[in-house]
Amino acid sequence: MELQAKWDEAIKFHGHSCPGLALGVRASIIALEKLGVSRAEDEELIAIVETDACGVDGVQFIVGCTLGKGNLVFKDYGKQVYTIARRRDGKGVRVAFNNLSSNEEQKKLGTKVFGGTATQEEKQQFKELQEKRIKDILFQPEEEVCKVQMMDVKLPGKARIFSSILCEECGEYFMEPRGRMQYGKIVCLSCFQDYSRQ
Repeated sequence: MELQAKWDEAIKFHGHSCPGLALGVRASIIALEKLGVSRAEDEELIAIVETDACGVDGVQFIVGCTLGKGNLVFKDYGKQVYTIARRRDGKGVRVAFNNLSSNEEQKKLGTKVFGGTATQEEKQQFKELQEKRIKDILFQPEEEVCKVQMMDVKLPGKARIFSSILCEECGEYFMEPRGRMQYGKIVCLSCFQDYSRQ
């Protein structure tokens, strides 16, 4: 599937077109090419994402890694950085995007658009600027949009299946290793009241 076709399908998966989605799509395509692999059918690839923004959907769609399969790992660093690795040997590709800040015009227009105060003309201007950013992310030479680093990745273990335990507080079932003892009862994390003197 060529890049434009992949992009169109990624938009359907994500629900809208945006620069964030483009980052995840481009990072994924770069990583898969560098690793010499295609989309994961199951758990043969691992994706480590350092954001919880739109780009993660691009990774899920292009690479085939998902939270449910346990091969999508989220690290809450707030960075547009994506690492894709082969499980069989731990070889990975880390893609870090550069020059992501908007210019003043884009910031002002974005504030108006997302704040609901933009005129139709301003909305159109913003849309055109967003479309240009998307095209730049997807089609500019890789060295102009990101830094790519080959690396050995310490991979997490494969996802495991655990017994379900009934929370003695709320009556809902939860994964056994997430249980806590509280006042002599086995409780889930949402019912557990953490105790700390710090």
